[in-house]
Amino acid sequence: MTDQSSNRGARPCVPCRLGAIGAVVLVLGGGFAWTAGWLTPQRLSTQTIIDQFQRNAGLHEGYRRNHAKGVCVDGFFESNGAAASLSKAMVFAAGRTPVTGRFAIPGGNPQAPDGSVPIRSFALKFTQADGQQWRSGMNSVPLFPVRTPEQFYQQLLAAQPDPATGKPDPAKLKAFAAANPQARPFQDWIKGHPPSSGYANGAYYSVNAFYLIDAAGKRQAVRWSMQPELPYTPVGDGQKAQPSFLAAALAQQLASGPLRWRLVLTLAAPGDPTDDATQAWPADRRQIDAGTLVIERASAQDDGDCRDINFDPTILPAGIAPSGDPLLAARSAAYALSYQRRTREVALDVHRQQAEQ
Repeated sequence: MTDQSSNRGARPCVPCRLGAIGAVVLVLGGGFAWTAGWLTPQRLSTQTIIDQFQRNAGLHEGYRRNHAKGVCVDGFFESNGAAASLSKAMVFAAGRTPVTGRFAIPGGNPQAPDGSVPIRSFALKFTQADGQQWRSGMNSVPLFPVRTPEQFYQQLLAAQPDPATGKPDPAKLKAFAAANPQARPFQDWIKGHPPSSGYANGAYYSVNAFYLIDAAGKRQAVRWSMQPELPYTPVGDGQKAQPSFLAAALAQQLASGPLRWRLVLTLAAPGDPTDDATQAWPADRRQIDAGTLVIERASAQDDGDCRDINFDPTILPAGIAPSGDPLLAARSAAYALSYQRRTREVALDVHRQQAEQ
């Protein structure tokens, strides 16, 4: 059991609250995946995906099975009203919406060095005045390497460390790339865009497509991104040598004041794919600056406000709807199972601690 999981047990009635939330999220996430036709006996299961995450990174009880290392943040979104005509969601009406979020790096090892991966994630929960929530999980890359859950599982298998070296087998990774040429745009983007020097000066993308729905029921396919106010600078060699430079830099920047991003909505044109996250939309698509995200403070993930949140991207308010992208159903179901496992581990740890007292 990690120190972080032990710290989690100090909060009152944690297992009660997490167990109730976990049960609801699991039902919602599993139901979504079932209706999408993903969790059928002939197809890949959620458990298989999560088990493979654990094989690749090892079991770290009490942590997310992916994006295990992160930091909580809090702030608000100030809408300018520019997108209110496209969606009836209250978050787009002019005004302020409170936000809880989480920066993280991919992978299931909470002790992984920040420089070990070229991608960062930014997850957000917007809580509207009517109680409805918009949860979004974004990556620092606008594309995804695969289109389907089955391909994603094959990618996980290829990346499983060889027991003899502790690293993935280069031949298996090469074979996966050869069998999945749709991953090339993702790989090319990574090569041409070195990661930013911190969380605060990076852009983050929804990757999947969604629909905005207006008061009359009209639907508009969109992808969104958070574009930073701070100028981009690439990560330096000195930073890469520090195992946790991202959280340290974020704390230092916030000490000087809030950090800001613009929420930019990119509108699809007829014919643009909405069910394939490996394909970019043309660069000339109309964009709308919908407002400003302001992050005011950060806290450790062991006791921060983001700790107990499942950032399921299919939890959406009226006025935003998921597209037919098969990865969305897979993400929903996998996040739910990961949430169930880690909260159960926390609850068992609390029980053990209480029994020892």
